Amino acid sequence: MIRYIKGRFYPNIDGSIIVETDSGIGFRVFVPANSAVYRNTEGNEVKIYTSMIVREDAMSLYGFNGKDELELFELLITVNGVGAKAGMSIMSTLPPSELKQAIASGDVKAISAANGIGKKTAERIILELKDKMEAFGLAADTAVSARTVYSDERSEAVNALIALGYTKNEAAAAVGDVAGETLTCEEYIKGALKNLL
Repeated sequence: MIRYIKGRFYPNIDGSIIVETDSGIGFRVFVPANSAVYRNTEGNEVKIYTSMIVREDAMSLYGFNGKDELELFELLITVNGVGAKAGMSIMSTLPPSELKQAIASGDVKAISAANGIGKKTAERIILELKDKMEAFGLAADTAVSARTVYSDERSEAVNALIALGYTKNEAAAAVGDVAGETLTCEEYIKGALKNLL
């Protein structure tokens, strides 16, 4: 099994990227449409965590920016009726933090918004994976809310991170973890970015 690939990043069409390793081999890797991987500049070195799916007629690599995303994808495809294509569709629709929260809270509507995912499949995902969300440190009533009351400086920092492409939950959690109540907006952003890396 190929668990990660390090190499130069090249965007590709149809929801995939090419990672060219030092050996000169270019690996085609399918990546969720909303992945932070796409924020890289062409030619940058990246490390992509991968899941290799082997079928009779194809061998494909599915890649993610972090181990948590990879684990979430591999949990999704353990659900009966959810293959790699469906798993990628779900992860392309919902960022990891929002997907975990949707599963933990039983939000069928959010999950079924993914292309090709019906209500019954969404219900099956919730039924089979809800208890497993605790492995990610998440339960239905413990997710970080973007509505947490922050100072004006913290709120501005959250909004700035959202503008950079992070989800509300990711931005709120990262800013919330920055110690200090009298920092400037810029200081909160710097501290939050360290938490997000």
